[in-house]
Amino acid sequence: MAGLKELRTRIEAIKSTQKITSAMKMVAASRLRRVQILVDKNQGYSENLRRSALRVKTEIEAEEKVKNVRFIRPLLLQEKKNPQKYTLCVLSSDRGLCGAYNSNVAKCASQRIKELQKAGKTIKVVCLGKKAYDILRRTFRNTDVEIERLVIDSHNVSYPKAAAKLADKILNGFKNGSFDVCEVVYARFVSAISRNFVCEQVCPLDLNVEKLSDDKLSVINRAGDAFYEYLPDKLTLLTNILPILFNDNVFKIMVNAAASEHGARMSSMDSATRNAKKMISELTLKYNSLRQSAITTELIEIIAGAEAI
Repeated sequence: MAGLKELRTRIEAIKSTQKITSAMKMVAASRLRRVQILVDKNQGYSENLRRSALRVKTEIEAEEKVKNVRFIRPLLLQEKKNPQKYTLCVLSSDRGLCGAYNSNVAKCASQRIKELQKAGKTIKVVCLGKKAYDILRRTFRNTDVEIERLVIDSHNVSYPKAAAKLADKILNGFKNGSFDVCEVVYARFVSAISRNFVCEQVCPLDLNVEKLSDDKLSVINRAGDAFYEYLPDKLTLLTNILPILFNDNVFKIMVNAAASEHGARMSSMDSATRNAKKMISELTLKYNSLRQSAITTELIEIIAGAEAI
């Protein structure tokens, strides 16, 4: 009977755990739906904004070739020929229970850090999220890689405000010469069960992320047979567009990372709930088998006692 009591206690404990994982799955699914709306709405806006900036930049470069002049580039497009100082922003979560999400983010960051170390670059890592910070600090504790944690409470502020804080920090560092290149390691959202872990340069801005050829760039300034006209002049327009595009890039990265985290947690909790259900079924079958065996044994003893009388 002690075995039956232990099984009964274990089944009740697993049922309690199943309730928790099921509730966490529903919460993650609700948060994912809200963030996924932001990801979908931002995608078209972000792409059109980047293409507009690329179009203006291409026309400025064409004008430089024709007039044999050199315009001063806006700050966000000023690239150094041989950058030495790199800042890596790593976006992970502060909480666990989301499968291998945080470890994969840290793995992608570690690979990029090792690449930069081989190239002899100076590296500073800024982590948004406790989990990646803990992993990277252990991994590179005996190296000269500087690792710090940046706390932006995105739970109490909206994603645009949190993105604006991060964008200001990156831009101020670039203006002050703290780094030559800033890259962000994050999970690009694909679907609730799929995400890509990437390292993306955000500063200076890379407008030609599609790697369009010169032939395609030469026709980007026209729509059919019609050409674009600009007011004010192209350089002023580009200078005004780039800060908006930069803030939008940081916002896009943050909502993609948030959607990936919620999707990973939802999938992880769904698996945990299904595993709990399977364990309950197996333990219940074992419990019923033992209980039936105990009942049969008691009946045999009663019948044997009655026959002995």
